[in-house]
Amino acid sequence: MLFSEIAYGPIHSRRLGTSLGMELMPLTHKLCTFNCVYCECGWNTPVTHPVLPTREEVKAALETKLCALQKEGTALDVITFSGNGEPTLHPDFHGIIEDTCALRDQYCPKAKVSVLSNSTQLGRPDVVQALHLCDNRILKLDAATDGMMRRIDLPVNEQLTVKTLIGWLAQFNGDFTLQTCFLRGEHNGQVIDNTTPEELEAWYQAVETLHPKQIMIYVIDRKTPEEHLEKIPREQMESIAAPLIEKGFEVSISA
Repeated sequence: MLFSEIAYGPIHSRRLGTSLGMELMPLTHKLCTFNCVYCECGWNTPVTHPVLPTREEVKAALETKLCALQKEGTALDVITFSGNGEPTLHPDFHGIIEDTCALRDQYCPKAKVSVLSNSTQLGRPDVVQALHLCDNRILKLDAATDGMMRRIDLPVNEQLTVKTLIGWLAQFNGDFTLQTCFLRGEHNGQVIDNTTPEELEAWYQAVETLHPKQIMIYVIDRKTPEEHLEKIPREQMESIAAPLIEKGFEVSISA
């Protein structure tokens, strides 16, 4: 499932409401620093020189869409950067966010600017600065042990560690939404399960350390590139959320 337009939708997001999607990665293939086994966009496609939309093209596409929606009387809840890979990979990400905030203020001031990120570019100051301009920083941590993170997310940088990710996430002092997909299955003969007691204990400790203002936990909802995956039942997702809710964390469940 790839998005073929820079500005697409709006669509109804089960987590965010009426969302206008923004695509900063190639329109023909997935480009990401992760190769998650559950990603609805499929596997990464190796490309030597990927073609990304320019900052000017993104701004023009967004303004055209916002003008049309304003004339239709369509209200937006959110402008969301996600799509065919990791949006913060774009070299002009900071400038694009600045343009987006300005256009939002002009055309739909009640809408939020949101970024769904896998957290792998948080070592770049320009990306962190750009995310601080956004209303919603929705940042991924699918597992809190290196082994499970690598089995689920298949990072392109095989040396990436959970400790590094947590250190980068800590820069926001809790002012972000932590997003985690829970799943079971296998890939290339390796068991995948971030719902075991050991994995959950490590994840709970990470949550306590980071203390995000909101936590989004969800399950696979569409066709996945790895076929041998299992959707976690709603009852188990509620059980996973319960200890955090008891401690006062705001937890939303999409299951």
